[in-house]
Amino acid sequence: MILPLHSPAADRNKAPILEQLQRLLPASGQALEIASGSGQHVAHFAAALPGWTWQPTDGDVRSPASIEAWCAGLTNVRPALRLDVLDEASQTALADSLSEPVDVVYCANMLHISPWTTCAALMQLAARHLAPQGLLVLYGPYLEADVPTSPGNLAFDADLRARDATWGIRPLADVLAQAAQVGLHLRERVAMPANNLLLVLACDGGIRSGQSLTR
Repeated sequence: MILPLHSPAADRNKAPILEQLQRLLPASGQALEIASGSGQHVAHFAAALPGWTWQPTDGDVRSPASIEAWCAGLTNVRPALRLDVLDEASQTALADSLSEPVDVVYCANMLHISPWTTCAALMQLAARHLAPQGLLVLYGPYLEADVPTSPGNLAFDADLRARDATWGIRPLADVLAQAAQVGLHLRERVAMPANNLLLVLACDGGIRSGQSLTR
């Protein structure tokens, strides 16, 4: 019996994220998850969104078995693929496995625990695989010039940088600048628990007219 990986943070944030996905997404579609980690998110989302087919991916060799264990019995989750967004070979393997563009690319808590170069790579990958009206959904902490950073996020950022100098919470403006280079623009910003944000990006020219963004 395979003992799956477990993330306490994924347990805490999966319900609030799902609530937003249920609001944002239609009844059915194809979703690509980048940096699936333990598999707790994709298992929770797939169970609650049966009309959606999910393709989990991760660069950690331990993840596929853990994802399989969490997703046991779910017929709308494909076998996990090994993916490093900086590795051309694994990107080619992903492209070969996807028979059509996807409606959503979802990525949580990757950008601050990987080198900054992964941000541009993620944006390029999303632009390559999203359908014309598709969405890139990002979740995690960000630094905002016009919003005071919480003490908790300041401490988290310092801890990340102490562990690896290439890690750290990213300025939101820098992330959006990378997205804009491939034609993706912020459609919605949603404040989430524990000083996190859910960002919804699309190729639709920016935030929808009249859209209220809760800070």
